[in-house]
Formats: sequence, C-alpha cells, structure tokens
Amino acid sequence: MKQPVGVILAGGRATRMGGGDKGLLDLNGKSILTHVIERLEPQVAGLALNANGDADRFANTGLPVLPDSIAEFPGPLAGVLAGLDWAAGQGADTIVTAAADTPFFPCDLVPQLMLAAEGMAQPVALAASRDPDSGNLWRQPTFGLWPVSLRDDLRAALQDGLRKVVMWTDRHGGVLAEFPVGRVDPFFNVNTPEELAQARRMAKE
Repeated sequence: MKQPVGVILAGGRATRMGGGDKGLLDLNGKSILTHVIERLEPQVAGLALNANGDADRFANTGLPVLPDSIAEFPGPLAGVLAGLDWAAGQGADTIVTAAADTPFFPCDLVPQLMLAAEGMAQPVALAASRDPDSGNLWRQPTFGLWPVSLRDDLRAALQDGLRKVVMWTDRHGGVLAEFPVGRVDPFFNVNTPEELAQARRMAKE
C-alpha cells in the first residue's frame, strides 16, 4: 500500500464552543490545528484541510482547503469525501483523516491504520480506544483510513441521506486499529471551553 495522504477534518460548526473554528483556539502558545498538523504531516505523503467558509482564515497553514461538496453540513463523511476527491487528483490510493480539535492523537496513527487494513482490497479502517473504566472499545470515526476507490460509493451514500460514519464503514468490512489509553487519552477532543482548559493542562503534563 502506498503512503496515504492526510486530510484534517475541520468542517464542523463547533456549536458547543459557541461557533467558530476550534482548531484555531490557542493551546499553550500554538493553535490546536498547528498541534494536529505537526503530528500528522510527518506520517503522510501530503496534507490538506477540510473546512467550509472563507479559506483565507487558514492561509498561514499553507495547506489546500477543501470545502464539503455535499450541502447542509452532513457531518464528517462529507469531509472524508472532499478528501477522497482531492486525493484522486493527487494520484493517491488512500487518505488518513484526523480531527482538527484532537491535539494528542497517536504519532503512529497512520502506520497502525495501514497495518490493520493490510491485505484488504479496499482498505477501510477506523482508530479505536478502550475506555479504561468500562473496558468498552470506542470507535473514533474521524480518525480513519479510506480508499479513493470508494469515493463514488460514499458520494451516493451521502446523497441518499447516510450520515453515520460507522454505518458506512461497516458496509465495507471496516476494521479497527486499537490504540492504548495512557496518561493522556490520545483521542481527547476539545468541544467546550471546559475541555479547552483541560487540554491546556494536559499539554503541560
């Protein structure tokens, strides 16, 4: 499998944060988005950002900005589709997505997703982590490996009203790559002002 390109998903409306771009919030001297870029860029063959609205607000990243092609904010799958369409133009076979509000995700995200999907004709894999209290395994639907070959299938599913990531990945035999939860939950994401304060504390530990 060729090295994937990366797509950072920042197309949400951040309603619990009061609107705006969560990724542009400061996390101990750098934006959350900068933390995400610094973790993902070394793992991929190229990088883009999925976001809606005025692309100029992300100009300092130097990344191509990919708006959703499906109207009315249908969720992260629309960002995946935008990434797949862009990747097709880059000659890539797969993309790996990461959320713009999750600054501590694993530095081996991409190789572990590729390992989990090894041997699949159309590799679809999601990251997962286990709740340390309940032991339940939680799928992380914004962190995944997606094949460009399924972009038209995904487009049709979105146009038919599908919105849940795991419903689509299950259709295509998606596998899981489990990541350990240590001192810091690698998939901790910032949705509220309280979680932003928590992330700032975690980043100092």
